[in-house]
Amino acid sequence: MAETNEVPEVELDSANLYREELFTDRRAGTIRRLTPVTRTGEPDPSRPVLFSGQTQLLTPAGVLPLSFELPGTTLSEALGQFSEGVREAIEQAIDEAREMRREAASRIVVPEVGAGAGPGPAGGRIKFP
Repeated sequence: MAETNEVPEVELDSANLYREELFTDRRAGTIRRLTPVTRTGEPDPSRPVLFSGQTQLLTPAGVLPLSFELPGTTLSEALGQFSEGVREAIEQAIDEAREMRREAASRIVVPEVGAGAGPGPAGGRIKFP
């Protein structure tokens, strides 16, 4: 049977458009402001302005990018929440790494039932779950 390589049609949601602006100190990180706009590009006051922060954490394994939402309705409020947002993003990244480590450690290699219990084809084979 021949495979068809259909490319999905991707369209922007014209009722959910935002203008993006970036603010940075060129040292600690950036704040992104998303201002809602209409399909003509005019500000849309019926929807809230959104803020998010981004920074990078240097780890022994390399640079870890962090992104987080910032509560607030003004740039000044978002700036005041930046440090707290970084702290929460770091805690979340650490928790996710611990969970991944736990999941990896819980994968136990179980020998096949009856393996090594006498002559036969089952001896010594390890079966992964």
